[in-house]
Amino acid sequence: MYEHMTYDFILQRMLSRVPDTIDKREGSVIYDACSPAAAELAQMYIELDINYNLSFVDSASGDYLSRKTAEFGVNRAGASPAERKGLFYNSANALMDVPLGGRYAIEDLTFVVKEKISTGTFKMACESAGTVGNEQFGTLLPIDYVANLSRAVLVEVLVPGEDEEPDDQLRERFYAAVNEPPFGGNVADYKQRINAIPGVGATKVYPVWQGGGTVKCTIIAADWEPPSPTLVDEVQTIMDPTDNSGLGIGQAPIDHVVTIVGVSGVTIDVETTLTLAAEVTPGQVQADVEAVIASYLLELRKDWANQQQLIVRTAQIDARILTVTGVEDVAGTMISGSATNLILEADEVPQRGEVTIHG
Repeated sequence: MYEHMTYDFILQRMLSRVPDTIDKREGSVIYDACSPAAAELAQMYIELDINYNLSFVDSASGDYLSRKTAEFGVNRAGASPAERKGLFYNSANALMDVPLGGRYAIEDLTFVVKEKISTGTFKMACESAGTVGNEQFGTLLPIDYVANLSRAVLVEVLVPGEDEEPDDQLRERFYAAVNEPPFGGNVADYKQRINAIPGVGATKVYPVWQGGGTVKCTIIAADWEPPSPTLVDEVQTIMDPTDNSGLGIGQAPIDHVVTIVGVSGVTIDVETTLTLAAEVTPGQVQADVEAVIASYLLELRKDWANQQQLIVRTAQIDARILTVTGVEDVAGTMISGSATNLILEADEVPQRGEVTIHG
């Protein structure tokens, strides 16, 4: 808005107000008197432009964006801790129970025993919030002595940890709340409520899917993978507990019988024939090709909630493979044994399987 208010522009405008009978050349008294003031005014306009942009949702960032969206009741989601499954064994290599509240370390992270799932199998909560809690797998070391414990292992992710909501995601959620106001159990209400639950990445809502008053909601986890049964159960309990279905005990309106399910993962095997640069072997590009295919499938999973059904396209895979250094051409690509695009069902998402390269 104030881009034209530069130092030179302001200085010349100031000098234009001085009569021509006075010496206004560089180095003159009037020039040297106006120059510092013009510099300060130019800096003021820069800061004014910054503050102007920080006053609107489409251009604000950081705390300014948080304060602006909060005026409309849309608050930035904070980081949430990961919930993991822990296995505990005694000296006979049999599963054994351990005390709730016990703390165990892996690398720089600490996990706390939160809830018993079955004998020797417990839900573990990471003390550090964020996606960092999703990354480590393997041996857990007890911080305090646990009698008869031989080893402890941290395994699958039950509820993915999430980092603090980034600006773009907060802005998108703000526009959704303003442009699609949630009310009384409409589709927008279900989406916004379920997406706000820690561990949930996105939601599809199917109203009256088994007649009046029934609602089916399909979710994908925050790490853009099919959710664990634990996460599905947690969302079900929050929205409409199965023991009191339709009674309005959860967040769903009275008489709404809500069914929460997770997306299904479909393994995508890719077989491709490549023309490689001189002295480049298929093994040298294998990891990079796998990475670009995995990135493409991740893009599709992130867009799942916005599409009626996902389509894995051979042309898109070919285009991404061509970006790999050492690949000169793609002669043909097969997706799960077929040379055509793979059309998934409404609640299916693609996951990378085997990638076979022919040189």
